[in-house]
Amino acid sequence: MTVKSSISLSDEHHAFARAQVQDGRFTSVSAVVQHGLDLLRQKAEDERLERAALRALLEERLAGPFISNDEMRRRIGVFAASRSGDPAAQ
Repeated sequence: MTVKSSISLSDEHHAFARAQVQDGRFTSVSAVVQHGLDLLRQKAEDERLERAALRALLEERLAGPFISNDEMRRRIGVFAASRSGDPAAQ
């Protein structure tokens, strides 16, 4: 179903949309706006999924074991030394 809606565009946005139509990328300014809205909807959905994944990861980490600051520093030191090629760290 298509709903007819009246919108206002800035001169810059309208010129860009018209150029897209003139270049043959879209059939009309409406198609340009619809495509922009589809991209915005997809971006919002991607961000929602990323937040949900991050939330799940944080919840998983909160439920897991924690290490002390000293142990974390030791692990970082071992990692850094292994990256620099220091055989004493391994």
